[in-house]
Amino acid sequence: MNRDSNAYTFLFATLMVLVVASSLAFTASSLKDLQNANVRKEKMQNILATIGIESDREEAEKLYREYITAELSLTQSGAVDAKVSAFEIKLNNELKKPKSVQRFPMYEAEVEGEKYYIIPLRGAGLWNAIWGYIALEEDKNTIKGAVFDHTGETAGLGAEITQQWFQERFVGEKVFDTKGNLVGINVSKTNNDPKDLDKDDHEVDAISGATITGDGVTDMILERLTHYLPYLQAKENTVALNN
Repeated sequence: MNRDSNAYTFLFATLMVLVVASSLAFTASSLKDLQNANVRKEKMQNILATIGIESDREEAEKLYREYITAELSLTQSGAVDAKVSAFEIKLNNELKKPKSVQRFPMYEAEVEGEKYYIIPLRGAGLWNAIWGYIALEEDKNTIKGAVFDHTGETAGLGAEITQQWFQERFVGEKVFDTKGNLVGINVSKTNNDPKDLDKDDHEVDAISGATITGDGVTDMILERLTHYLPYLQAKENTVALNN
């Protein structure tokens, strides 16, 4: 074949595309298990971080099994569905289902004799999805810790929700008011407590210039926690009866 012909150029280009595409497909397939393992370990790290347990990827699974005492898949009524693995639930897919058939994952943990309830979060920021985890202390009201992440919030603004200084603002805040109503936590730009010393105001100071992302965090916490009320209230009643 004439190497200077258009037919040769087209054939050569086609073969190169096929070779490159095949190589990329093989590489992606080969790395899939490793990628899935890394995602799994990162999820464990985030769950552990809400209860004050820091870990790297190598020790994440060991510490997870040490401190996480239960993985619960809850129905809308607060019952536990033992047929569904809570850890395998992907909230971005679950939220597309009718609420009556959704499953709400929750993790119970114990650290130095203290019990915690860890709830996954997912909502909407300015540009795309935001998500995270929030841990409640044994009173099911006080926040032990929170972790947030995002898909595409603005660097230096909404993306700051991933920073430890922002997440630490939630520690010690209460999600129920004095009458027992779920009010969540308001990320407020008019908060008069910039150092977040008042832990009974249900507010944390907002990130300057990131109002919509902050509103997304506010809405996400309240919306997600609402689905866990039947379980949390049932647990509270059980504790009261036992006492």
